Amino acid sequence: MNSRKIKKVLITGGAGFIGSAVVRQFINETDVTVVNVDALTYAGNLESLKTVSEHSHYFFEQANICDKAAMERIFREYKPDAVMHLAAESHVDRSIDGPAAFIETNIVGTYTLLEVARQYWQERCQSSASNDEKSFIFHHISTDEVFGSLGEDGLFTETSQYQPSSPYSASKASSDHLVRAWHHTYGLPTVITNCSNNYGPYQFPEKLIPLVILNAIEGKPIPVYGKGDNVRDWLYVDDHARALRCVLEKGQVGETYNIGGHNERTNLDVVHGICETLEELLPDSEFRPHVNLIAFVDDRLGHDQRYAIDAREIDEKLNWKPKETFESGLKKTIQWYLQNQVWCSHVQDGSYAGERLGLQAGVIV
Repeated sequence: MNSRKIKKVLITGGAGFIGSAVVRQFINETDVTVVNVDALTYAGNLESLKTVSEHSHYFFEQANICDKAAMERIFREYKPDAVMHLAAESHVDRSIDGPAAFIETNIVGTYTLLEVARQYWQERCQSSASNDEKSFIFHHISTDEVFGSLGEDGLFTETSQYQPSSPYSASKASSDHLVRAWHHTYGLPTVITNCSNNYGPYQFPEKLIPLVILNAIEGKPIPVYGKGDNVRDWLYVDDHARALRCVLEKGQVGETYNIGGHNERTNLDVVHGICETLEELLPDSEFRPHVNLIAFVDDRLGHDQRYAIDAREIDEKLNWKPKETFESGLKKTIQWYLQNQVWCSHVQDGSYAGERLGLQAGVIV
């Protein structure tokens, strides 16, 4: 399969957890120029990009994807060969408390970006002489949560029915449908990926794994929703970033690819795994055994029971597999948080954003 010749990629949400991992990989492992477009809401953290921020192939634009004029200027100025659209509101608890922001960013923002990309692509085709210069791809990054909740058996495939259960997943499902519509109606070259739960370094501490790690090392209660029996398929973020780059370079236009880690675990299993690893890494901790910090809390509204991805298509067609097992990825993640307490403290006290931003006490899975 031929790879696309991508020299410059525009990444929306590149200061977020997954986006920053993609940016770091591109800069550290390729010659591709990266244009990072991020509004720097609470989840956007430029400290996650300090290692690449001075690189000659990295550019940052603080802009909201809902701002059409700003997006038009950025496309006109940088002339990207590809778009990787990761910018999204993504915290389920926040979507329950305040769904309006999710409608605005995930639906209206995606629509705005699609329209600007379509105009740019059409002008690019009209003004370019060679096929290489005309080449363009819009890669939309989504979630397995659009498929709703699985029973005890089965896996989400690329053709699974959409049954979103939260304002967050409904807004992401809507954005997926918009991307498909812009491909089928206008011919915009698009590709969609739906991933399972990500974890790894630089994840915002409202998410399950970093929240458990930081609470445990500080001797704080570890909140677990309900009985802790909700099941997720866990994907190490650097594996996900590799998969996204693989799809961008080799994915077939108009196709969807599911990306999973082949690591189904209950939430309680995850928490126990973190506690056991901390026993090994922090033998002198005054809070041992950390499992005693677990505190069960009321379940989230509409909490989906199980997600699990069938990732055979991306394996068979694009030759991608995750490198990390859950155990190896979890240990790397815990070690990173233990070694990067300054980054953690800046997120926790809000100083990374220049202002204090209180974290919610709940967990998100």
